[in-house]
Amino acid sequence: MAESTLKIGTGEAVKENRLGLKALDYQGGKSTLCAGCGHDAISNQIVRAFYEMSVKPENVAKFSGIGCSSKTPAYFLSRSHGLNAVHGRMPAVATGALLANHTLTAVGVSGDGDTASIGLGQFMHLVRRNIPMLYIIENNGVYGLTKGQFSATADEGSKLKTGVVNDLPPMDLCALAVELGCGFVARGFAGDPKQMVNILKAAIAHDGTAVIDVISPCVTFNNHEGSTKGYQYSKEHQELLHQIGFVQEYEQIEVDYEPGTVRDVTLHDGSRVVLKKLEEDYDPSDDMQALARLHRARKDGQLLTGIVHLQPQKKSFTELLHVVEEPLATLSAERTRPPKEALDQIMRELM
Repeated sequence: MAESTLKIGTGEAVKENRLGLKALDYQGGKSTLCAGCGHDAISNQIVRAFYEMSVKPENVAKFSGIGCSSKTPAYFLSRSHGLNAVHGRMPAVATGALLANHTLTAVGVSGDGDTASIGLGQFMHLVRRNIPMLYIIENNGVYGLTKGQFSATADEGSKLKTGVVNDLPPMDLCALAVELGCGFVARGFAGDPKQMVNILKAAIAHDGTAVIDVISPCVTFNNHEGSTKGYQYSKEHQELLHQIGFVQEYEQIEVDYEPGTVRDVTLHDGSRVVLKKLEEDYDPSDDMQALARLHRARKDGQLLTGIVHLQPQKKSFTELLHVVEEPLATLSAERTRPPKEALDQIMRELM
């Protein structure tokens, strides 16, 4: 990361990014979530990723719906724009805002209830359209805001603290995103900050919908023995798909690797995602391999983490619509309203 160092009165060194901003400039308000909540870990990882990527906070728009997860945008990037939508409707609000001003860097934070239940239809069309935004699903397998009922992502056979067993199969949001043609699909674990920060940085550089399903343990309702979304289970069953490196376009870093063990993918801005093979030669551009690998992990009871699917060449929705470079929200009425003569001409042609 390109940084400068600033000396303050006490002699302590404070790092600054390329914009001359400190990590403190990317933080938000004090969290009101339960101590140890995985969502707070994700907020910290978002702060670090945006700081290291030197994204101007005022150019960021944060979107959320309803739920514990949807409270978290208040806890990072306090200088950014924030839009809190109704339950499950965040994708529609984000789509409208980004069409009005496509120069914004968008980050949407949702939960497994907000995305996989009431908002499922909206999520599917957001991915299908390839809206250019980072879409984070803070997935804990329960409805934490309404006292811990199973969500649609809860694993079959998992138990609540009350002893209730889930009899329904889980919805795999990564597999769904791959099936819908999403150009960036990843899964992370809130307890693995190194991997999560690199995934987030790659997602910020991606031009299109970047879906990240993050297992984020609920310490109040779903972190006990019998839970498959808790810290202990996730640590014991996490299976890394690959080691992830991220090289920003302005950094000159050489990657040391043996031939055939690394896949190097260049993103739109010139940044590179470096995927180092662990146990298999995994090709993230192969959607069929991605789906097969996700299904195998679920069958084996493993938490597969890493970049599951990556196709940076896919055109975003704003590209497909040929949106002009200047944000639509800034265009004057004179430039957007047809004159009377033009309307008269249209009417004559329709007669």
